Formats: sequence, C-alpha cells, structure tokens
Amino acid sequence: QVQLVESGGGLVQAGGSLRLSCAASGPFFSIRNMGWHRQAPGKQRELVAIITRGGTTTYADSVKGRFTASRDSAKNTVYLQMRSLKPEDTAVYYCNADLKTTMWKDYNDYWGQGTQVTVSS
Repeated sequence: QVQLVESGGGLVQAGGSLRLSCAASGPFFSIRNMGWHRQAPGKQRELVAIITRGGTTTYADSVKGRFTASRDSAKNTVYLQMRSLKPEDTAVYYCNADLKTTMWKDYNDYWGQGTQVTVSS
C-alpha cells in the first residue's frame, strides 16, 4: 500500500514560518512529480506548488516569493517551506505524488490525508 504522510502543520502567527514535510512509502516503482495543494473552508482545493523529478518548481501566484518547495528523491520526500504566512494561508494542506507502483503501470495521483495550517492575525 502506497502512503503519503504529511507533517509540520500547526498554529502560527501572521508573519511566521512553517515547514511541511511529506514522505511517500510503500511498494512503488518511481515518482514523477510531487506537489502541494490546499483547501480552505468553503473553497475549492487549489494548487500551491509542484516540483518535478528534476527539481523544477511551479507556484500559485498567491504564494510566490513566500513558499519554497523542495524534495529529497532518495527519501521520497517533498517539503514546503512557508514564510511570511498570512491568515489567508489558513487551510488543510495536502501532499500529492504522481507515481506508478510498477514499471508496467501508468502514473497515477496519490494523496496524503492532509495537515492543518492555521495562521492567526
């Protein structure tokens, strides 16, 4: 069973920082892209950041310059360093991995359970 487990969420004051981690484990052949999405109350889930196998990153406009995604492929782990946090960043943050479980299968999306980030004003 493939699992993605997020950690690092919590409560922080506006202007503060948090670093989220997500580790993939289980029987899989390879991981392609990894990323982060978030869902605030009453809103649709939105893309926050994507990082490719080669380390190329893409960010939502709302977090550019404040958030940094990185990964350690050897550990099958993706990180999201969040700085200058705003109350608007409050959401459940979900880790995503584009992976295939065997060489012969297509890539599919796998999701973590999410971690709560709350930014107080």
